[in-house]
Amino acid sequence: MTGWLDIKRGEAPLVVAFPHTGTDLADTGGAFRCEWIARRDADWWVDRLYGFATELGATTIRTDISRSVIDVNRDPSGASLYPGQATTELCPTTTFDGEPLYRDAGPDEAEIARRRSLWFTPYHAAIEAEIARLRVIHPRVIVYDAHSIRSHVPRLFDGELPQFNIGTNDGQTCDPALASAIEAICAASGRSHILDGRFKGGWTTRHYGRPGSGVHAIQMELAMRGYLDEPADVNETNWPALLAPARANNLTPILKDVLRACIAFAAA
Repeated sequence: MTGWLDIKRGEAPLVVAFPHTGTDLADTGGAFRCEWIARRDADWWVDRLYGFATELGATTIRTDISRSVIDVNRDPSGASLYPGQATTELCPTTTFDGEPLYRDAGPDEAEIARRRSLWFTPYHAAIEAEIARLRVIHPRVIVYDAHSIRSHVPRLFDGELPQFNIGTNDGQTCDPALASAIEAICAASGRSHILDGRFKGGWTTRHYGRPGSGVHAIQMELAMRGYLDEPADVNETNWPALLAPARANNLTPILKDVLRACIAFAAA
């Protein structure tokens, strides 16, 4: 690990990225209205949930910088990935629930450019370097973008989110056979799942997914109830909830099968 960027290299044809597990507000903490609110929307414990990934030979890349500082899974141009739907920006100014993050107006263009240079660009340079390294030894490489979110976020989606949300940008970022294999594993688990529903894949999936060039990308957005006890009313006294071992232990074998399917597809 070098500072805020953690890279663990493997030789399997799989890169697992963790863009939203970080909680470090770096040198921006004083600008936020509340540091707890600035950290609240992290993908809590997802890197721990996939702790087995390196045992499978996968390369993992994780940023410790909070998504509230800069969201490395957003289009760096600032264009919305979900036009017409509620979402958060490259440097978010609101939480998932629509609450303001900053005491004042939020970062200006110069500050956004600074954050891009410090954290966004190096993070993606690392992903690009690992893809290039693995493409030398494998005909195909999978980029698996690992996420999670609270099961109920009314501003972003109606009702309860399915347990497994598989994103391929409507089939553009990976071979349909890979998406089908992952969908079949999720279906066999007996838990709710959807392919290209509310979450079709963020900038990472859409940017790197070039099936014709041998790079297939897929996003997995997990509903957090699968591995922790979600409180009905999230507040500073109960959030983040701790990883629930019983729940996580039931979810882990399914996720292992998903990553094994990615490796098998790439090696076929």
